[in-house]
Amino acid sequence: MQSEAMLDGMDRVATEDGLRERGKAKRRAAITHAAFELFAAQGYDATTIAEIAAAAEVSPRTVTLYFRSKQDIAFAAFDATVLQLTEMLRGRAPGESVMQALEGWLRAEMACHDENDELEMRMFEANPELRAVRTARMAAAIEEGARIIAEDTGQAPDGIAPRLAAAAAAAVVTEIFQYPEGPERDQAVGTAMTFLTAGIEAVAAGPRR
Repeated sequence: MQSEAMLDGMDRVATEDGLRERGKAKRRAAITHAAFELFAAQGYDATTIAEIAAAAEVSPRTVTLYFRSKQDIAFAAFDATVLQLTEMLRGRAPGESVMQALEGWLRAEMACHDENDELEMRMFEANPELRAVRTARMAAAIEEGARIIAEDTGQAPDGIAPRLAAAAAAAVVTEIFQYPEGPERDQAVGTAMTFLTAGIEAVAAGPRR
């Protein structure tokens, strides 16, 4: 049996590890928040790592330890969201359709929409070059979405129909997130899901003769 002293030591290590991880997450969040504000206010190209570090109250070296480049900072939230969505669709419950899972995820995301999400939207609005990169990165997400839809509908993974459905879903998600918060946005989600579900059903039915 493990001694009480050993158990106490393990508890202390676990506590220290937890505090360390929370500290890292807090610094990372401070860096992205500061960067989003600066990119939105003065532009992506005009903003330096030193300015981001000063606004986040960390050293420039700390910024570069957490992020390899300014672009990595700009797309930290976007990449995390795409990864979360992809993992959610891959791990959805048996019998749950892609559209059911997507709607649940979308409503949950909107419920926890916060200031950082607003800052991210302002950043993209103010920087066309970042929007262009976002479009390019979205292509990879659409590719993965097409594979998932193809599996769900029994279509060929390289077929045009799943790709069209995935592209439509990506466009709808982007549009919904940019829609002003309120009852109309909730209604818009329902409308969007009806539209996408019809598209998925058409994909599953195969091409028209």
